[in-house]
Amino acid sequence: MSDDYDDLPDGWQVWADEHEGRSVLTYRPDVFNTKDFPAPCLPTIYVTNGSRKKRPGASQVSTDVWHVSLFLEPEIEGPVERYDSRPAAVDGAVDLAARFVDGAIDYRGLYQVPREAYLDRLDDLVGSGNAGSADEADNGSEPTDEE
Repeated sequence: MSDDYDDLPDGWQVWADEHEGRSVLTYRPDVFNTKDFPAPCLPTIYVTNGSRKKRPGASQVSTDVWHVSLFLEPEIEGPVERYDSRPAAVDGAVDLAARFVDGAIDYRGLYQVPREAYLDRLDDLVGSGNAGSADEADNGSEPTDEE
């Protein structure tokens, strides 16, 4: 299945590609190694058709809707986009990864507690210098909290 991700931008790789269709993509795991960058801050994109309800085990329940979610840390969630099929979700994940690398995701705006020194280093790593605004990142997809 990982050949579905041939167009991933530089720095992104398929970390896991499960037989049920769920995938995990990561950005530069070579530097999010605790020494260079904090390992829990590894930018990660999840492609899943699991329920997004906030209750134990809900994510294990498959749905007909596919979600693409960006996490910058376990508790720092970025855009969540919905798709009607896995192929569309894979395309959406590749697009989200490209927007991240291009600086179109305002990851600074996702943090409630500023981490300026870390975010400055992330800007340097991504090469964007300064992330775009949330308005620039809006591609018309509807964010969801629950499914």
